[in-house]
Amino acid sequence: MRKLGIFILGATLSFAFSYGGLHQVSASAEAVQVYIGGMSAGFTLKAGGAQIIGMCEVASDGVTLSPAAQAGLRVGDCIKKISGIDVENIADLNEIVNKNGSKETEIEVMRGNERLTFPIQPKKDEISNRYKIGVIVRDNVSGIGTVTYVDEQGRFGALGHSVENEQKQELKISDGIVYTCSIVGIEKGIRGRAGELRGVFINDKALGYAEKICSCGIFGQISEEVDVSDRKKAVATSDYAKPGGAYIYSTVSGVCPQEYEIEIVKIDKNSHDNKNYVIKITDKKLIEETGGIVQGMSGSPILQNGKIIGAVTHVFLNDPTRGYGICIETMLKE
Repeated sequence: MRKLGIFILGATLSFAFSYGGLHQVSASAEAVQVYIGGMSAGFTLKAGGAQIIGMCEVASDGVTLSPAAQAGLRVGDCIKKISGIDVENIADLNEIVNKNGSKETEIEVMRGNERLTFPIQPKKDEISNRYKIGVIVRDNVSGIGTVTYVDEQGRFGALGHSVENEQKQELKISDGIVYTCSIVGIEKGIRGRAGELRGVFINDKALGYAEKICSCGIFGQISEEVDVSDRKKAVATSDYAKPGGAYIYSTVSGVCPQEYEIEIVKIDKNSHDNKNYVIKITDKKLIEETGGIVQGMSGSPILQNGKIIGAVTHVFLNDPTRGYGICIETMLKE
């Protein structure tokens, strides 16, 4: 079993392109139809380099230090090039550093939206006898989210918000594989602490491929083997939504989504933080099982009067039965 909490939930639950064939979202958005999701998905996303998640010291010639820290690199930086050579993964990083030896070289990183270059001098580690720069890195991130919809061209949208690291910084991810995820356990949400779904990736069942990750979710191509043909629903904009009863589709056990009752408490269609709806879970069964909204439910489609109006994105830490949702037109515009 894999415990996957990379999509940080404290305020965020922690996955479009150019939708060539998709209708432009406008006042006539109700004419658009999509297939609703609700199924849990396991996302394995490429970092597009070697992302620094920690610093470590290198013991060399009786001195212990981190060349990377001394050069000015930070946790969260993504290493893109060394000596002008592209770094796609951890193996590339290790090979290039060791090949360069002890000579000072340039290392290029992405820090947020900035591309920065630092001079760095690797040190030969006394234990491994290999040259190192003193970083702990990863080249992909994994986590659980929920597919919101699939359009008629087989494009999917999921998650409803950006992908964040442990420091709640938005990650710059390239692409990745989306797997079927079976939910095998739940840590219930309580006041002051977000809960989470626990699941296993079914690696021989690819749901699709992630091709774009942005501030309002993960988007890509669904696998031809995925059948959602019995869940076709009309799209409605936030202008259509009203305070009152609604429901979500979400998977909190196994692989099959179920319908749960909620209430739309407030609507703010002009919010720029993917918080267009304040929602409250009213379904007694869901509250009993999860405590309300938990990590892994982000992306769960919100429907009202039979039409999809948005997706769950956030939880209130002081009340896990309440949270936020993004309007569907924002996701479709991607």
